[in-house]
Amino acid sequence: MDTKTLLEWSARYHTPNYGRAPICIVRGEGARLWDSDGREYLDFTAGIAVTALGHCHPRVTGAIREAAATLLHVSNLFHTAPQIHLAKLLCEHSFADRVFFCNSGAEANEAALKLARKYAKERFASDRYEVIATRESFHGRTLATVTATGQEKYQHGFEPLMPGFKHVPYNDLRAMARAIDNRTAAILVEPIQGEGGVNVPDDDYLPGLRKLCDESGALLIFDEIQTGVGRTGRLWGYQHSDIEPDIMTLAKALANGVPIGAMLAREDVARALTAGSHASTFGGTPFVASVALAALSTVIGDKLPERADRLGRGLMDGLRAMARRRSIIREVRGRGLLIGAELRQAAGPVVDACRERGLLVLTAGERVLRLAPPLIVDEQDCQRALDTIDAVLDATGA
Repeated sequence: MDTKTLLEWSARYHTPNYGRAPICIVRGEGARLWDSDGREYLDFTAGIAVTALGHCHPRVTGAIREAAATLLHVSNLFHTAPQIHLAKLLCEHSFADRVFFCNSGAEANEAALKLARKYAKERFASDRYEVIATRESFHGRTLATVTATGQEKYQHGFEPLMPGFKHVPYNDLRAMARAIDNRTAAILVEPIQGEGGVNVPDDDYLPGLRKLCDESGALLIFDEIQTGVGRTGRLWGYQHSDIEPDIMTLAKALANGVPIGAMLAREDVARALTAGSHASTFGGTPFVASVALAALSTVIGDKLPERADRLGRGLMDGLRAMARRRSIIREVRGRGLLIGAELRQAAGPVVDACRERGLLVLTAGERVLRLAPPLIVDEQDCQRALDTIDAVLDATGA
C-alpha cells in the first residue's frame, strides 16, 4: 500500500481528534523508526515517553512472545504469577505497599482519585472529597482526569466538569496552603510537569507539599505517568526529593508500549479499597504483567536511570550552549531525559522542520520543544539530535 493512499484512508476513516504528522510509521528498532516510504527517523519522542527501552527491545519482544504463547488473560477473580511478581517488584523499589493494575494513565489517576475520596470520607467526614491540582498540569482524558487537568484547552466543550476540584499555580506553596480546607481529600501533582511545559519545581516544593498534607490530613498523590520508570534520572521522579507520596500513579513506560497503568499506595491508604469497591477487567493480565516485568527489570538491572541522568545532562549542556548563541531559546530545563527548551516563538514549526531532517521531537505547550528519547539512546544519537535542532534554527535565521 502506498503512503498517499494510507494517509487518504486515515483522513477518511479515523475520528478527527488527532493532529497527526503526514507520515506513516511501519517499523522501529532501538531509537529509530522507518516510515512507509523507507525513510529513517531518530526518535526523540519515545511514543511520548513510553518506549523507554526503544523499539523492539529483545527482552521485551521475548517476553511478549513467551507470554502470548502461555496465557493471555484470566480475570482478576484469580491470582496469576506475573501480576504477583510485578506488584512485588514495584513495592520493593518504591515507597508503596500495595498495587492496583489497570490499562492506562488516566485509569490509574481515576483509581487514585476514587481511593483518595473513599479514604478521606471513611477517615474524616463525608464532605471531605476535594482534590487540589495545579495549573498547567495534565492528568488524562477521562471526565474526572480532564477536570483534574489544569489546562482549559483540554476541558473546552466537555462541560459540565466533575465537581470537587481546585487548581492553584504550580510551584507555589503559599497558594496551595491557602487552598487547603476541611474538605481537602488530596493534593494531586506531577513531580515535573511534562505536557504543561517540562516545568521543574524548586527544591522545597515537593517537601513543602508533604508538610502541608501531613498537617491537614490530606493525601499526597504523585502523577508519575510521564516522570516514572527512570525517565528523570531516578527510577521515580519523587526520589529527587527526600519525601514520599501516599499514592503514585504509573503507565506509559511501565510495559514499554504494551498498555498498562498502575496505582501504588501505602498500606493504610490502600485498605480503603475493599473487595468489589474498584476493578479493571483487563488490569494486570498475565500477558501485560509479564511484559512489564521484563521492561521494569531491564530498566533497573541495566541502571538506565543513571544513564538517563548522564545523557540528559549532556543534552541540556548542548542546548544551553545553543541558547547562548541563539536568542530564540529562552530557557532550557528538565531532568534526565525529560527536557524542554522554551522558545520565544511557537515550537510547532521547529518540530515539523526537525521531522523533515529526520529527527522526531515533541512540543509541550505552545512554545516548548520537548525531548524524550528512549533511555537506551547513545551519545552519538544525542549529538545528532543537537546538530539537527541547531541546523533547523540556523535555517530559520533564529
